[in-house]
Amino acid sequence: MAERIVGLGRWGALEELIKRAGGCAVVDGGLATQLENHGANINDPLWSALCLITNPDLIKQVHLEYLGAGAEVLVTSSYQATLPGFTSRGLSIEQGESLLQKSVKLACEARDSFWENVQNCETLDKRYNRALVAASIGSYGAYLADGSEYSGNYGSDVTLDKLKDFHRRRLQVLVEAGPDLLAFETIPNKLEAQACVELLEEEDVQVPSWLCFSAIDGIHVSSGETFRDCLDALEKSEKVVGIGINCSPPNFIEDLIRIARKETEKTIVVYPNSGEIWDGKAKQWLPAKCFCEEQFGILVKRWREAGANLIGGCCRTTPTTIQAISKALKDTL
Repeated sequence: MAERIVGLGRWGALEELIKRAGGCAVVDGGLATQLENHGANINDPLWSALCLITNPDLIKQVHLEYLGAGAEVLVTSSYQATLPGFTSRGLSIEQGESLLQKSVKLACEARDSFWENVQNCETLDKRYNRALVAASIGSYGAYLADGSEYSGNYGSDVTLDKLKDFHRRRLQVLVEAGPDLLAFETIPNKLEAQACVELLEEEDVQVPSWLCFSAIDGIHVSSGETFRDCLDALEKSEKVVGIGINCSPPNFIEDLIRIARKETEKTIVVYPNSGEIWDGKAKQWLPAKCFCEEQFGILVKRWREAGANLIGGCCRTTPTTIQAISKALKDTL
Protein backbone atom coordinates (compact mmCIF):
# COMPACT_ATOMS: atom_id res chain seq x y z
CA MET A 1 0.00 0.00 0.00
CA ALA A 2 1.28 3.49 -0.86
CA GLU A 3 2.95 5.52 1.87
CA ARG A 4 0.56 7.83 3.67
CA ILE A 5 1.16 11.41 4.65
CA VAL A 6 3.04 11.13 7.94
CA GLY A 7 0.91 11.88 10.98
CA LEU A 8 -2.36 12.20 9.08
CA GLY A 9 -5.20 9.77 8.77
CA ARG A 10 -7.20 9.48 5.59
CA TRP A 11 -9.90 11.74 7.00
CA GLY A 12 -7.50 14.63 7.65
CA ALA A 13 -5.34 14.36 4.55
CA LEU A 14 -7.68 16.18 2.17
CA GLU A 15 -8.32 19.01 4.61
CA GLU A 16 -4.59 19.37 5.18
CA LEU A 17 -3.84 19.39 1.44
CA ILE A 18 -6.41 22.14 0.84
CA LYS A 19 -4.91 24.13 3.70
CA ARG A 20 -1.36 23.75 2.32
CA ALA A 21 -2.63 24.78 -1.11
CA GLY A 22 -4.00 28.02 0.31
CA GLY A 23 -7.65 27.01 0.49
CA CYS A 24 -8.08 25.54 -3.00
CA ALA A 25 -6.18 22.54 -4.36
CA VAL A 26 -5.84 21.37 -7.97
CA VAL A 27 -7.44 18.20 -9.36
CA ASP A 28 -6.01 16.68 -12.55
CA GLY A 29 -7.62 16.87 -16.01
CA GLY A 30 -9.01 14.62 -18.70
CA LEU A 31 -7.29 11.23 -18.55
CA ALA A 32 -8.94 9.83 -21.67
CA THR A 33 -8.24 13.04 -23.60
CA GLN A 34 -4.54 12.85 -22.85
CA LEU A 35 -4.38 9.11 -23.58
CA GLU A 36 -5.87 9.87 -26.99
CA ASN A 37 -3.41 12.72 -27.48
CA HIS A 38 -0.69 10.08 -27.12
CA GLY A 39 -2.31 7.91 -29.76
CA ALA A 40 -4.34 5.49 -27.66
CA ASN A 41 -7.45 4.11 -29.37
CA ILE A 42 -10.05 3.93 -26.60
CA ASN A 43 -13.21 3.95 -28.70
CA ASP A 44 -14.51 1.10 -26.59
CA PRO A 45 -17.16 0.52 -23.89
CA LEU A 46 -14.31 0.41 -21.36
CA TRP A 47 -13.04 3.80 -22.60
CA SER A 48 -9.90 4.91 -20.73
CA ALA A 49 -10.00 1.72 -18.64
CA LEU A 50 -9.07 -0.18 -21.81
CA CYS A 51 -5.51 1.04 -21.29
CA LEU A 52 -5.38 -0.88 -18.00
CA ILE A 53 -5.29 -3.92 -20.28
CA THR A 54 -3.43 -2.61 -23.32
CA ASN A 55 -1.03 0.07 -22.08
CA PRO A 56 -0.84 0.64 -18.31
CA ASP A 57 2.52 2.42 -18.65
CA LEU A 58 0.80 5.14 -20.67
CA ILE A 59 -1.69 5.68 -17.85
CA LYS A 60 1.20 6.23 -15.45
CA GLN A 61 2.85 8.60 -17.93
CA VAL A 62 -0.31 10.69 -18.14
CA HIS A 63 -0.57 10.81 -14.33
CA LEU A 64 3.00 12.12 -14.23
CA GLU A 65 2.21 14.75 -16.84
CA TYR A 66 -0.67 16.04 -14.74
CA LEU A 67 1.48 16.10 -11.62
CA GLY A 68 4.08 18.11 -13.50
CA ALA A 69 1.35 20.54 -14.53
CA GLY A 70 0.46 21.14 -10.87
CA ALA A 71 -2.21 18.55 -10.04
CA GLU A 72 -2.53 17.86 -6.34
CA VAL A 73 -5.18 15.15 -6.66
CA LEU A 74 -4.88 12.31 -9.17
CA VAL A 75 -8.11 10.57 -10.23
CA THR A 76 -7.57 6.93 -11.20
CA SER A 77 -8.34 5.26 -14.53
CA SER A 78 -11.27 3.28 -13.10
CA TYR A 79 -14.13 5.58 -14.18
CA GLN A 80 -15.50 3.12 -16.73
CA ALA A 81 -13.78 0.07 -15.24
CA THR A 82 -16.50 -2.27 -14.00
CA LEU A 83 -16.56 -5.97 -13.33
CA PRO A 84 -19.47 -6.53 -15.76
CA GLY A 85 -17.55 -4.55 -18.35
CA PHE A 86 -14.42 -6.65 -17.92
CA THR A 87 -16.26 -9.98 -17.89
CA SER A 88 -18.08 -9.01 -21.10
CA ARG A 89 -14.63 -8.99 -22.71
CA GLY A 90 -13.95 -12.54 -21.55
CA LEU A 91 -11.95 -11.69 -18.43
CA SER A 92 -12.58 -13.48 -15.16
CA ILE A 93 -13.90 -11.73 -12.06
CA GLU A 94 -10.45 -12.11 -10.50
CA GLN A 95 -8.77 -10.51 -13.51
CA GLY A 96 -11.27 -7.65 -13.42
CA GLU A 97 -10.62 -7.06 -9.73
CA SER A 98 -6.88 -7.07 -10.39
CA LEU A 99 -7.32 -4.38 -13.04
CA LEU A 100 -9.33 -2.22 -10.63
CA GLN A 101 -6.53 -2.55 -8.09
CA LYS A 102 -3.99 -1.72 -10.79
CA SER A 103 -5.73 1.59 -11.47
CA VAL A 104 -5.00 2.70 -7.91
CA LYS A 105 -1.51 1.24 -7.93
CA LEU A 106 -0.54 3.12 -11.10
CA ALA A 107 -1.68 6.44 -9.67
CA CYS A 108 0.05 5.84 -6.33
CA GLU A 109 3.29 4.84 -8.05
CA ALA A 110 3.22 7.95 -10.23
CA ARG A 111 2.50 10.16 -7.22
CA ASP A 112 5.26 8.60 -5.10
CA SER A 113 7.94 8.74 -7.80
CA PHE A 114 7.06 12.33 -8.70
CA TRP A 115 7.15 13.43 -5.07
CA GLU A 116 10.48 11.69 -4.51
CA ASN A 117 11.94 13.61 -7.43
CA VAL A 118 10.56 16.89 -6.10
CA GLN A 119 12.05 16.26 -2.67
CA ASN A 120 15.42 15.38 -4.15
CA CYS A 121 15.66 18.76 -5.84
CA GLU A 122 18.19 21.05 -4.18
CA THR A 123 15.50 23.68 -3.73
CA LEU A 124 12.05 22.25 -3.10
CA ASP A 125 9.64 23.70 -5.60
CA LYS A 126 7.04 25.52 -3.53
CA ARG A 127 4.42 25.03 -6.25
CA TYR A 128 4.13 21.34 -5.50
CA ASN A 129 2.34 19.52 -2.71
CA ARG A 130 2.36 15.75 -2.26
CA ALA A 131 -0.70 14.65 -4.20
CA LEU A 132 -3.56 12.49 -3.03
CA VAL A 133 -5.02 9.64 -5.08
CA ALA A 134 -8.79 9.49 -5.61
CA ALA A 135 -10.22 6.20 -6.88
CA SER A 136 -12.75 6.99 -9.60
CA ILE A 137 -16.19 5.38 -9.42
CA GLY A 138 -18.17 6.25 -12.52
CA SER A 139 -21.94 6.31 -12.62
CA TYR A 140 -24.13 3.45 -13.78
CA GLY A 141 -24.66 5.43 -16.95
CA ALA A 142 -20.93 5.39 -17.63
CA TYR A 143 -21.01 1.58 -17.59
CA LEU A 144 -23.94 1.58 -20.01
CA ALA A 145 -21.78 3.71 -22.34
CA ASP A 146 -24.91 5.20 -23.93
CA GLY A 147 -24.59 8.75 -22.66
CA SER A 148 -27.15 8.31 -19.89
CA GLU A 149 -24.72 9.76 -17.34
CA TYR A 150 -25.71 13.05 -19.04
CA SER A 151 -29.47 12.42 -18.97
CA GLY A 152 -30.11 10.44 -15.79
CA ASN A 153 -32.64 8.37 -17.70
CA TYR A 154 -31.91 4.85 -16.45
CA GLY A 155 -35.42 3.48 -16.97
CA SER A 156 -38.06 2.37 -14.50
CA ASP A 157 -36.41 -1.01 -13.84
CA VAL A 158 -33.32 0.61 -12.28
CA THR A 159 -34.03 0.78 -8.56
CA LEU A 160 -32.08 1.95 -5.54
CA ASP A 161 -31.13 -1.65 -4.70
CA LYS A 162 -30.03 -2.38 -8.26
CA LEU A 163 -27.71 0.62 -8.23
CA LYS A 164 -26.24 -0.40 -4.88
CA ASP A 165 -25.64 -3.93 -6.15
CA PHE A 166 -24.00 -2.56 -9.29
CA HIS A 167 -21.54 -0.41 -7.36
CA ARG A 168 -20.89 -2.67 -4.35
CA ARG A 169 -18.10 -5.02 -5.40
CA ARG A 170 -16.19 -2.38 -7.36
CA LEU A 171 -16.35 -0.12 -4.31
CA GLN A 172 -15.02 -2.91 -2.08
CA VAL A 173 -12.12 -3.69 -4.42
CA LEU A 174 -11.11 -0.06 -4.83
CA VAL A 175 -11.22 0.55 -1.07
CA GLU A 176 -8.99 -2.51 -0.54
CA ALA A 177 -6.48 -1.08 -3.04
CA GLY A 178 -5.69 1.77 -0.64
CA PRO A 179 -6.57 5.12 -2.25
CA ASP A 180 -6.61 8.31 -0.21
CA LEU A 181 -10.08 9.23 -1.47
CA LEU A 182 -13.03 7.89 -3.41
CA ALA A 183 -14.47 9.96 -6.27
CA PHE A 184 -18.04 9.19 -7.33
CA GLU A 185 -18.22 10.93 -10.70
CA THR A 186 -20.80 12.19 -13.21
CA ILE A 187 -23.78 11.11 -11.09
CA PRO A 188 -26.83 12.26 -13.07
CA ASN A 189 -29.69 11.89 -10.59
CA LYS A 190 -30.70 11.90 -6.95
CA LEU A 191 -31.48 8.16 -6.93
CA GLU A 192 -27.91 7.14 -7.71
CA ALA A 193 -26.52 9.66 -5.25
CA GLN A 194 -28.72 8.12 -2.55
CA ALA A 195 -27.55 4.64 -3.55
CA CYS A 196 -23.91 5.67 -3.21
CA VAL A 197 -24.47 7.23 0.20
CA GLU A 198 -26.36 4.20 1.52
CA LEU A 199 -23.69 1.87 0.16
CA LEU A 200 -20.92 3.79 1.94
CA GLU A 201 -22.85 3.34 5.19
CA GLU A 202 -23.69 -0.33 4.60
CA GLU A 203 -20.05 -1.16 3.84
CA ASP A 204 -18.80 1.16 6.62
CA VAL A 205 -16.24 2.55 4.20
CA GLN A 206 -13.33 4.22 5.98
CA VAL A 207 -12.06 6.19 3.00
CA PRO A 208 -13.42 9.74 2.60
CA SER A 209 -15.48 10.30 -0.53
CA TRP A 210 -16.58 13.07 -2.78
CA LEU A 211 -19.60 12.85 -5.06
CA CYS A 212 -19.98 14.97 -8.18
CA PHE A 213 -23.05 15.37 -10.37
CA SER A 214 -23.31 16.18 -14.05
CA ALA A 215 -25.42 19.27 -14.78
CA ILE A 216 -27.52 20.69 -17.61
CA ASP A 217 -27.47 24.33 -16.44
CA GLY A 218 -26.63 26.40 -13.38
CA ILE A 219 -29.55 24.99 -11.36
CA HIS A 220 -30.30 21.41 -12.43
CA VAL A 221 -28.41 18.12 -12.58
CA SER A 222 -28.69 16.01 -15.72
CA SER A 223 -31.97 14.34 -14.71
CA GLY A 224 -33.68 17.71 -14.40
CA GLU A 225 -33.79 17.53 -10.60
CA THR A 226 -32.44 20.60 -8.86
CA PHE A 227 -28.88 20.49 -7.60
CA ARG A 228 -30.13 21.80 -4.26
CA ASP A 229 -32.53 18.88 -3.82
CA CYS A 230 -29.80 16.39 -4.70
CA LEU A 231 -27.57 17.73 -1.94
CA ASP A 232 -29.92 16.63 0.85
CA ALA A 233 -28.74 13.03 1.08
CA LEU A 234 -25.10 14.02 0.78
CA GLU A 235 -25.24 16.68 3.46
CA LYS A 236 -26.40 14.15 6.06
CA SER A 237 -23.59 11.67 5.33
CA GLU A 238 -20.37 11.79 7.30
CA LYS A 239 -18.78 9.46 4.75
CA VAL A 240 -19.11 12.10 2.02
CA VAL A 241 -16.65 14.92 2.65
CA GLY A 242 -16.97 16.66 -0.71
CA ILE A 243 -19.74 17.49 -3.15
CA GLY A 244 -19.74 19.13 -6.53
CA ILE A 245 -19.95 18.99 -10.31
CA ASN A 246 -17.82 17.37 -13.00
CA CYS A 247 -17.89 16.95 -16.79
CA SER A 248 -20.28 19.87 -17.29
CA PRO A 249 -19.68 23.14 -19.16
CA PRO A 250 -17.59 25.76 -17.33
CA ASN A 251 -20.29 28.44 -17.71
CA PHE A 252 -22.59 26.48 -15.34
CA ILE A 253 -20.06 26.12 -12.55
CA GLU A 254 -20.14 29.41 -10.64
CA ASP A 255 -23.89 29.33 -10.05
CA LEU A 256 -23.71 25.70 -8.91
CA ILE A 257 -20.88 26.48 -6.49
CA ARG A 258 -22.95 29.26 -4.96
CA ILE A 259 -25.92 26.92 -4.51
CA ALA A 260 -23.72 24.34 -2.82
CA ARG A 261 -22.00 26.85 -0.55
CA LYS A 262 -25.36 28.02 0.78
CA GLU A 263 -26.33 24.45 1.64
CA THR A 264 -23.14 22.88 3.00
CA GLU A 265 -19.82 23.37 4.73
CA LYS A 266 -18.37 20.31 3.00
CA THR A 267 -15.52 20.56 0.52
CA ILE A 268 -16.80 21.80 -2.85
CA VAL A 269 -15.27 20.01 -5.84
CA VAL A 270 -15.58 21.22 -9.45
CA TYR A 271 -13.87 19.89 -12.53
CA PRO A 272 -15.78 20.84 -15.67
CA ASN A 273 -15.12 19.73 -19.21
CA SER A 274 -13.95 22.08 -21.96
CA GLY A 275 -17.50 23.18 -22.77
CA GLU A 276 -18.01 20.72 -25.61
CA ILE A 277 -21.00 18.35 -25.53
CA TRP A 278 -20.77 14.55 -25.72
CA ASP A 279 -23.25 12.73 -27.93
CA GLY A 280 -23.45 9.34 -26.23
CA LYS A 281 -25.30 7.68 -29.09
CA ALA A 282 -23.08 8.96 -31.93
CA LYS A 283 -20.00 8.58 -29.70
CA GLN A 284 -18.57 11.97 -30.62
CA TRP A 285 -18.08 15.47 -29.27
CA LEU A 286 -20.46 18.04 -30.73
CA PRO A 287 -19.37 21.55 -31.69
CA ALA A 288 -20.01 23.98 -28.84
CA LYS A 289 -18.39 26.88 -27.09
CA CYS A 290 -14.95 25.68 -26.02
CA PHE A 291 -13.12 27.34 -23.14
CA CYS A 292 -9.39 27.88 -23.65
CA GLU A 293 -6.67 27.85 -21.00
CA GLU A 294 -6.76 31.64 -20.64
CA GLN A 295 -10.50 31.54 -19.95
CA PHE A 296 -10.05 28.74 -17.40
CA GLY A 297 -7.42 30.87 -15.68
CA ILE A 298 -9.94 33.69 -15.29
CA LEU A 299 -12.87 31.50 -14.29
CA VAL A 300 -11.08 29.51 -11.58
CA LYS A 301 -10.43 32.67 -9.60
CA ARG A 302 -14.17 33.32 -9.59
CA TRP A 303 -14.90 29.73 -8.67
CA ARG A 304 -12.52 29.94 -5.76
CA GLU A 305 -14.09 33.20 -4.57
CA ALA A 306 -17.52 31.56 -4.83
CA GLY A 307 -16.40 28.80 -2.45
CA ALA A 308 -14.72 25.99 -4.40
CA ASN A 309 -11.99 24.05 -2.57
CA LEU A 310 -10.91 21.62 -5.31
CA ILE A 311 -10.74 22.67 -8.96
CA GLY A 312 -9.61 20.69 -12.00
CA GLY A 313 -10.71 19.61 -15.44
CA CYS A 314 -12.60 16.72 -17.00
CA CYS A 315 -13.11 15.64 -20.63
CA ARG A 316 -11.24 17.57 -23.33
CA THR A 317 -8.99 19.29 -20.82
CA THR A 318 -5.25 18.58 -20.82
CA PRO A 319 -2.12 19.19 -18.71
CA THR A 320 -1.97 22.65 -20.30
CA THR A 321 -5.42 23.38 -18.83
CA ILE A 322 -4.32 22.17 -15.41
CA GLN A 323 -1.15 24.23 -15.60
CA ALA A 324 -3.30 27.33 -16.26
CA ILE A 325 -5.58 26.45 -13.32
CA SER A 326 -2.64 25.86 -11.00
CA LYS A 327 -0.97 29.11 -11.99
CA ALA A 328 -4.16 31.11 -11.55
CA LEU A 329 -4.76 29.67 -8.09
CA LYS A 330 -1.16 30.05 -6.94
CA ASP A 331 -0.96 33.63 -8.22
CA THR A 332 -3.81 34.59 -5.88
CA LEU A 333 -1.93 33.46 -2.75
